[in-house]
Amino acid sequence: MKLKSFLISFLVICINVNSYSQQKRESPYNTDLIKDGIWITTGVGLNVLGVLLIQNKPNLSEADLNALSKDDVWEVDRWAAGNYSEKANSASYVPMFTSFALPLALMLSENERSHAGQLSVLFVESMATTGALFSITAALIEKSRPLVYNTSIPDEERMKNDEQRSFFAGHTASTAAATFFAAKVFHDFNPDSPWRPVVWGVAAAIPATVGYLRIKSGKHFLSDNIVGFAVGAASGILIPEIHKKKNKNVQIYPTVGFNLQGEDVNSQGLGISYQF
Repeated sequence: MKLKSFLISFLVICINVNSYSQQKRESPYNTDLIKDGIWITTGVGLNVLGVLLIQNKPNLSEADLNALSKDDVWEVDRWAAGNYSEKANSASYVPMFTSFALPLALMLSENERSHAGQLSVLFVESMATTGALFSITAALIEKSRPLVYNTSIPDEERMKNDEQRSFFAGHTASTAAATFFAAKVFHDFNPDSPWRPVVWGVAAAIPATVGYLRIKSGKHFLSDNIVGFAVGAASGILIPEIHKKKNKNVQIYPTVGFNLQGEDVNSQGLGISYQF
């Protein structure tokens, strides 16, 4: 009932917030067909790669399962080791899927709706970036979920490869990306709105709720959710910020590191520079 009440309140806020902004304004963002096309294509490609790597991740061996100990878990996370709740797991999907509708709530305002195509591009970029960072990280880092430490669960379930990708929390990350994107866009389109603190508050509350449920369900530790929250929020805020018309001195670019004694690529990532 508490979750239902929260969602009803959320919808009421969306209606009131968008009824405030009726004066049509010029978009504060710039988009480029080629640059944004490359960004989205790369993001989608990395998502596909990450999913393939996750699917090929090996199961936990019986020896490694028997060697697991709560004492080896970080102290900040140890209290969650052994958590397990299918009810909380199912419940976590409700606020997550609801968060994906939050950017659509912006379309209730004629102002934002008139720039729906541009905002859709930015939203896809934010979600693709978050998904790429999550899937690649989850595929490469070995970390058992809290439920794996619960000995009441059958060993064959605890050993599955899907239960060995606790870091970081993808549900929390994707939710934060969606909510903070919506808050950032509303903030930029409506700089004088008294609803801005409320919008930011809702943007933080929804992924925090998802994170709590993911911990309770035994899917993620606290540290997994903190990182997921940070990654999602950063993507939701920075993608629109990078595209702001007044931020032409902000540049984002891919980085690649090479071995000076050979031709192998050692690392790759993204770099952000700000010219004063």
